[in-house]
Amino acid sequence: MLGRRVVLTHEPRKGGQVALGVVLLLAAALPVAAQVISGGYRIGPQDLVEIRVFEVPELNIERRVSEEGTINLPLIGEVPVRGLTETELAERLKVLLETKYVRRASVTIQVKEFRSRPIAVIGAVRQPGNLAFSGRLTLLEALALAGGLAENHGETIFVLRRSENGLADQLAVSVTDLLSRGDPDVNMPIFANDVINVPAVVQVTVFCLGQVRNPGALVFKDSERITLLTAIARAGGLSERAASKVRIKRREADGREVELVADYKRIVAGKDRDVELREGDIVVVKESLL
Repeated sequence: MLGRRVVLTHEPRKGGQVALGVVLLLAAALPVAAQVISGGYRIGPQDLVEIRVFEVPELNIERRVSEEGTINLPLIGEVPVRGLTETELAERLKVLLETKYVRRASVTIQVKEFRSRPIAVIGAVRQPGNLAFSGRLTLLEALALAGGLAENHGETIFVLRRSENGLADQLAVSVTDLLSRGDPDVNMPIFANDVINVPAVVQVTVFCLGQVRNPGALVFKDSERITLLTAIARAGGLSERAASKVRIKRREADGREVELVADYKRIVAGKDRDVELREGDIVVVKESLL
């Protein structure tokens, strides 16, 4: 299961199949998620722990875990907590209290702030970095704490989820489903140690010159398929005097300049393959001699 990828994307709804599919995909991620949520999370330095002991009101307190991985409690003193789950810490305090102070102790523990394994938000958000948060979040809440999406965000958000034993899942969420459609099924819970990655869109510029209706620079997103036909279409199409043969001037990575020749009419007719364009390509459409 290491490195398994779970994808949550939108498709037209047919008889509830999409909703069922999302549930099944989330269920597939549970082997990792179940180890991250309350009960499996292991306490670390700077976490904030809430302690409740019904029989000992003095211990109804919150404590920040020290860099050494301990908390200082009334009656008990320094208690090592690093690496313990909430359940394990509750049991440790129960034993300490019943050994020295009370016949029976009812102890509950809750991690209020997960500072030792923060949620990280990277990529095209306004305030990337680790989140200072309390409790548990949804994906929308985590993005809001990061200042929201930046203008150059892509169409997919990736959530990398890692468990204590090294297993990892990557989940992909459609920005359109999450924000535009407001689909609650993809607003997943976010846990400590998750990494939310919002890849940025990179602009690709090509130039279309000569016998086209709107010559000049054309800007595409790197997620788009950029071809000779799409470039000419974006430039308004060929003029009436355009030649069928089109030249593409390109600079290779090693600095060499090359020129490709493509037949527009043959590509439109499906006889030749459309030509993929790259950043900086110059498409030149000359005037027909006929």
